[in-house]
Amino acid sequence: MSVTPESRELAEHFNRRLRDLVLLLRRVNADQSITSQQVSVLGSLEHGARRMSDLAEEHGVRLPTMTAQINRLERDGLVTRGRDGSDARVVTVELTPTGADQLHATREKRIAFLAEGIAALSDEDRAAVAAALPALDHLFNAF
Repeated sequence: MSVTPESRELAEHFNRRLRDLVLLLRRVNADQSITSQQVSVLGSLEHGARRMSDLAEEHGVRLPTMTAQINRLERDGLVTRGRDGSDARVVTVELTPTGADQLHATREKRIAFLAEGIAALSDEDRAAVAAALPALDHLFNAF
């Protein structure tokens, strides 16, 4: 499919809004003991243990960068390392109960903040945000 000037303009505008949203959510959690990137890694572990290499790929970083993130999270008791049962060379990472609590507290703080902002919108703006969510799902699933 060919990218039209209109699609490019929409992508540029959307990119600016994504940046604004990321910075906004970082400020909401600025008082947390872990970074937004670390929260994102915890979220990746929410449904079970993952291979280090898979985490690095998902987060778009090299394995040494992910290893440094995991080292900090492990030091703080938020994750534990293990080995893959079928291949002892493979390092896995799993969320600890403390890590799950941290993830849920951080997520709840973000959701409460966003809910306040959404509540302050007009009915029309709230409906527009809700109507945009399926299109965003399709956009994100395209990658």
